[in-house]
Amino acid sequence: MPPMNFKDHFSASADAYARHRPHYPHDLFAYLADIAPGHARAWDCGTGNGQAASVLAEFFHDVLASDASASQISQAAPHPRVHYRVATAQDSGLAPQCVDLVTVAQALHWFDLAAFYAEVRRVLVAGGVLAAWCYGLFRTNPAIDAIIDAYNREFLATYWPAERRYIDEAYTSIDFPYRREATPIFQMTATWRLDDVLGYLQTWSAATRYAKATGQDPLDHIRPAIADAWGDASSVRQIVWPIHLLIGRN
Repeated sequence: MPPMNFKDHFSASADAYARHRPHYPHDLFAYLADIAPGHARAWDCGTGNGQAASVLAEFFHDVLASDASASQISQAAPHPRVHYRVATAQDSGLAPQCVDLVTVAQALHWFDLAAFYAEVRRVLVAGGVLAAWCYGLFRTNPAIDAIIDAYNREFLATYWPAERRYIDEAYTSIDFPYRREATPIFQMTATWRLDDVLGYLQTWSAATRYAKATGQDPLDHIRPAIADAWGDASSVRQIVWPIHLLIGRN
């Protein structure tokens, strides 16, 4: 059973999430390792399928990767320096002052923030770093972007959880009890075919909620238009997601 008060929007699509979500850039993790006070341990909170945790393990001796969803954890790839745990953001199970870096990738807006920040203060070493980031809509070309924008903001508007607004606002409005530091600019990129894009759109929590509520596939609403704008379905396009990064120091 999921922990109480856990807003689970992703367990039902955990397999698709593992297959279709884009990957964070390696230079983001190199930057985080560079600003951390040490490299003994990192905690990746809200790890999902462990995408960020596996890269953190290149820079840290030990990585705890936790998520409140057992279904998401079950999709994570094993790594000798990553230890997976089903746990909430406010109850990591870590000892006090044992973590050099806490990361939260595309998940901070789902947390009980006050309780999570208290846990971060408890487990971070002096000078330890909290890094949280999100990404919103991808960009590829104006015609496809316009279809996705309308699909997101009009067709699926009432199916997004309320917390989605923090991503739309690029984390500028989310509670963050640290001085917001200037950071380098990072972005995710992928070279995808049309099927890759449709698979990714299927992982949106609003799409899952729409399908559950109506019994219909929401992608049917845009599939003909996006296929027409894409052209040859086997052709590839560059997909870009800007990353919005928050850094705090203990």
